[in-house]
Amino acid sequence: MNAAVEISPASAAGSSGPLEMQHQWLPFTPNRDFKADPKMFSSAHGVYYRDMAGKPVLDGCSGLFSTPAGHGRTEIADAVRDQILALDFTPSFFRSHPKSFEAASRIAALLPPQLNRIFFASSGSEAVDTAMKLALAYHRARKEASRTMFVSRDRAYHGVNFGGTALSGLVNNRRVFGSTVTGVVHMRHTWLAENRFAVGQPVSGAELADDLARYVQVYGAENIAACFVEPIAGSTGALIPPVGYLERLREICTKHGILLVFDEVICGFGRTGEAFGAQSFGVTPDMITMAKAMTNGAIPMSAVAIREEIHQTIMEAAPAGDIEFFHGYTYSAHPVSCAAAISALEIYAAEDLFARARRMSPYFLERLFSLAGHPEVTDIRGFGMMGAVDIKPGTKPGQRGYQFQKRLFERGLHLKTTGDCAIVAPPFVMSRQQIDEVVAILSETLSVLE
Repeated sequence: MNAAVEISPASAAGSSGPLEMQHQWLPFTPNRDFKADPKMFSSAHGVYYRDMAGKPVLDGCSGLFSTPAGHGRTEIADAVRDQILALDFTPSFFRSHPKSFEAASRIAALLPPQLNRIFFASSGSEAVDTAMKLALAYHRARKEASRTMFVSRDRAYHGVNFGGTALSGLVNNRRVFGSTVTGVVHMRHTWLAENRFAVGQPVSGAELADDLARYVQVYGAENIAACFVEPIAGSTGALIPPVGYLERLREICTKHGILLVFDEVICGFGRTGEAFGAQSFGVTPDMITMAKAMTNGAIPMSAVAIREEIHQTIMEAAPAGDIEFFHGYTYSAHPVSCAAAISALEIYAAEDLFARARRMSPYFLERLFSLAGHPEVTDIRGFGMMGAVDIKPGTKPGQRGYQFQKRLFERGLHLKTTGDCAIVAPPFVMSRQQIDEVVAILSETLSVLE
């Protein structure tokens, strides 16, 4: 492994000489391969990154589903700078600050009316673990403390903390760590062969939701706390819910007193064409986790939106003057994060970006599905401003997908790949011409894929 790599001094944030690389351990990355052939960015503006040589790289994945308003937004930068100089930090334990309540109010205004209580954290993983604790606390407050099990799905991704890892249905995220948290069972995922190349919601598969009803029969509803699902399973490759699937989950949860939690860390803030996937699909859960685009990716921040009745039940179960929920983080409602979130939400409103995403979606999906006839492509899925392209696997699953994203970078396109699937999630400010460029680079790179 190379301990140091020659990098342009001007690109290495003012450093001179070789860039020392041995000290950092990158997440979800084959580090030895990366350090032998690093792929790095030096700057970003609008819908483009620039690599270390200054070459533009089109951002086809909004960073990591995080920057729908594009990069380098001066409004957010100014808000962050002003906040640091005014109030750089305050704990949220026994203290707070006005912007935290403003941020909560603005987020609540975007949500289904019943989900109007907001708990802040710093990452999607933290939001998921918070939602798990809230579910347990709620049932205990209702004198149903036996409800300790959780239901998730195969191919689910719910972050990397212990709770989210247990909920995960991606085997490589779990196998090294064992069971992490016990009492988690997984429904089948919603990808079906007969739905290949379906645009939007596939018509087959609503009955897969009955896996939850089967778990009620096997374990007893009185032992199940919550069912966690992503409205669109994002990180695994944009698995779109079949028509009627989410509605059926809602029906089963309501019937049996199970909380329904939507993980909208990826779907939230316009990705599906509405503020949240819950609104796009017309199904209201009991909690929603969110992060990423909350600050347009500028500052780490996440939250859980909770149905008012859940909040009230937990509040009333504690004696007056006592702490009602023994949970929180040093950086919960961090002043700088709140300032960034408020600024990002103002941009989304001023530029009507959720509606822009809704208007752009048909063109984006039409262009993405134009790759359907390519001999290397085995399936395409898409909804709103998110899609996925499955490519033929090699002898080792994920190997060709990894090589594919490296070749895409070299040709000037940034995407996320999971296994042998390329996930496309453009910024909402991307033009039709730039979407054409994304698809053209995908097509060209598929044609030379080894």
